[in-house]
Amino acid sequence: MEASLVLQFAATAALLTMMPGADWAYVISAGPRGKSVAPPVLGLASGYVLLVAVIAVGVGALVSSHPDVLSVLTLVGACYITYLGVSTLLSLRAGGGAVTAAGSGASDAPLASSPGTTDLSLYLRGMGVSGINPKAMMLLLALLPQYLTPDGWSSAAQTGLLGSIFIAEVLVVYFIVAVFARSVLTGRPRLNTVVTAFSGILLTGFGAWMLLDVLAL
Repeated sequence: MEASLVLQFAATAALLTMMPGADWAYVISAGPRGKSVAPPVLGLASGYVLLVAVIAVGVGALVSSHPDVLSVLTLVGACYITYLGVSTLLSLRAGGGAVTAAGSGASDAPLASSPGTTDLSLYLRGMGVSGINPKAMMLLLALLPQYLTPDGWSSAAQTGLLGSIFIAEVLVVYFIVAVFARSVLTGRPRLNTVVTAFSGILLTGFGAWMLLDVLAL
């Protein structure tokens, strides 16, 4: 592969990663909720690993060429993201939206034990946000082929390399976002409630938009 194309892809993918969307909404709301920011971020990255693998073996192009299959995937993804948004909003009623400062006299235990805040749950939810999001698959399908070359490595190997770069950028950017959100929201329950509500609304709105989009087809 040409080094210039790899660098161009890295720059383009970094810009796309830094654009707020469903991933950002999830990591901002989920990052402060567990004992560590790692599970939701690693979950999002794992979802993209799955998408890149699917595209590398050619399944992604096959799915995109069959509108009915893509519609079903879009419907499933829309319902899942909407569910995450609604459950995030409902967690506020259960007291799961407040993050307290360690040593401030209030325990973090209620947050860690509230529904959907175990490390495994946060990881799997993050994997679902990115892994079953057909919009993300279509974005990668549109982006990756532009940087493949006919000579040298196989298309699968080139896709794997470029996908790995994208996933590495996802890890860096989302870890920064999650750590920043955690540091800002810890000890500020009112601000945390507002940010969690906003993230829940964004996730719900994004899922609803996807749902309306597929139902309009």
